[in-house]
Amino acid sequence: MAKPAQGAKYRGSIHDFPDFDPSQDAETLYNAMKGFGSDKEAILELITSRSNRQRQEICQNYKSLYGKDLIADLKYELTGKFERLIVGLMRPPAYGDAKEMKDAISGIGTDEKCLIEILASRTNEQIHQLVAAYKDAYERDLEADVIGDTSGHFRKMLVVLLQGTREEDDVVSEDLVQQDVQDLYEAGELKWGTDEAQFIYILGNRSKQHLRLVFDEYLKTTGKPIEASIRGELSGDFEKLMLAVVKCIRSTPEYFAERLFKAMKGLGTRDNTLIRIMVSRSELDMLDIREIFRTKYEKSLYSMIKNDTSGEYKKALLKLCGGDDDAAGQFFPEAAQVAYQMWELSAVARVELKGTVHPARDFNPDADAKALRKAMKGLGTDEDTIINIITHRSNAQRQQIRQAFKSHFGRDLMADLKSEISGDLARLILGLMMPPAHYEAKQLKKAMEGAGTDEQALIEILATRTNAEIRAINEAYKEDYHKSLEDALSSDTSGHFKRILISLATGNREEGGEDRERAREDAQEIADTSSGDKSSLETRFMMILCTRSYQHLRRVFQEFVKMTNYDVEHTIKKEMSGDVRDAFVAIVQSVKNKPLFFADKLYKSMKGAGTDEKTLTRIMVSRSEIDLLNIRREFIEKYDKSLHQAIEGDTSGDFLKALLAICGGED
Repeated sequence: MAKPAQGAKYRGSIHDFPDFDPSQDAETLYNAMKGFGSDKEAILELITSRSNRQRQEICQNYKSLYGKDLIADLKYELTGKFERLIVGLMRPPAYGDAKEMKDAISGIGTDEKCLIEILASRTNEQIHQLVAAYKDAYERDLEADVIGDTSGHFRKMLVVLLQGTREEDDVVSEDLVQQDVQDLYEAGELKWGTDEAQFIYILGNRSKQHLRLVFDEYLKTTGKPIEASIRGELSGDFEKLMLAVVKCIRSTPEYFAERLFKAMKGLGTRDNTLIRIMVSRSELDMLDIREIFRTKYEKSLYSMIKNDTSGEYKKALLKLCGGDDDAAGQFFPEAAQVAYQMWELSAVARVELKGTVHPARDFNPDADAKALRKAMKGLGTDEDTIINIITHRSNAQRQQIRQAFKSHFGRDLMADLKSEISGDLARLILGLMMPPAHYEAKQLKKAMEGAGTDEQALIEILATRTNAEIRAINEAYKEDYHKSLEDALSSDTSGHFKRILISLATGNREEGGEDRERAREDAQEIADTSSGDKSSLETRFMMILCTRSYQHLRRVFQEFVKMTNYDVEHTIKKEMSGDVRDAFVAIVQSVKNKPLFFADKLYKSMKGAGTDEKTLTRIMVSRSEIDLLNIRREFIEKYDKSLHQAIEGDTSGDFLKALLAICGGED
């Protein structure tokens, strides 16, 4: 069994079995596989209850007693995922890693994600043992095989990691930290092109303690986390590898919690990833992974495995997991502490927001107006020209084109576009042509007119816009519909939901920084769910969530976790329902991470049968010049596929072309 560092607490889920008798265990396994069929229950119960060291003794005794290879017999008797899991547990850890590396680089294609996961997360000692095990098992040199199967900067960084020479000194030089921050900044953000060698040298060799300080200083110096710079400066597998290295430097258990979540979410399970992590971390840090999983995803690792797998395979995985952390949605104290630290990090991050649509260089509104007129004149319409011009101009430039069109031809460009294009493409193009505040006002009007109200659209717009944007929407609504937005909301909604929307629609959210003492008071105010009725609780939440600044609310949420061991979002979902719950959750998610909020909305608009074109169009239009690039990054980070790919798989024709142009690139 892997031993924890001196003085450290053992954080694995598998322990040495007391009163261990390897001969008895060998006999039990032999009997379980003897005759017709095998006793899978007995096999999984025994193997998942022994440490890896004990399993090696069982293998030796099995060979001594029966002259047979235990792993070969298990392979013969078992099948599928269950066989892969049990056989994986029987190998010494270094040989398990060696087998995974061999499988990743042999045959057609390379499993880059497996290479990244293993080499980014292992310690120097584990890397040295892996290299030796690979040589012993396959009589081949691992470095040579990696070099032969990869290329470019990705290959260079893998080779650096394969040396297992990361510094391990916990004494950190402040001068060297500052120097590394400057070198990374100059190699990426300040340089035309990127000096990848600097990223490789610093991230591949410096100690974890040193790099954590480098990341903190980098954020303070540049205003953006190192991950944002890596995403902006690097690409492909090299970018994924460097992000994995950074994640493992920050927290190896958090990296694995994320990998496990992604292996099981959505349709289908990535069983190879699930097996590899559950086996390799069971005697290292499974308890830490479970805590972080519970904190980040508001469900236990145990419950997700239980719902996502079946049969003996499920039983064996649950044994490796070692316990269920779902206690009615409550964080246990260690997980609450992790959540607190996550908020601490988000409170200092100043993420630079970037759109995907920018003003065109050498802009000529007269030439654009003439090209659009030509595209719509005569028989048929040249949709490609319309899409190309309108999606590659900023909104301010589009307003100049409208004016030039009227000056040249005495015609209204919007009216001409309406008569020439139709359906989803028309809604998208006409949306792009409207000034933002007027477009948002129209979306709110549409959400309230006719039979039924589109509450989700009202929430999405009013819960996420800045004060300045809300005020501009109010003016546009009054100008276009001769009625105040507040009156419209009052006549179309009711109860607490109406009060929340009207509060948000005033555009009077505070804009200052955080006040720690007041944040504690605010957290206490909403933490007390037992006093008063539901109406009183909703009023208290509204007074805080609808009026405090985003920065202050981040601190409130952090204090809330510290005070209650709950995440504020979980409490809202537990204590409230319907539109009130949805509105508060939207505010909380927007405060936590607005680009991620929109990434989630976009994903939901395209998943499953049918596409919610209205939501897809509304977000693509309204965020295109604000933070669509950030939304793209959150999308690929969370869903393991790019926004570009999702749009490509879910839409078609000219609507698809226009959306991809706004999307602005493939990640």
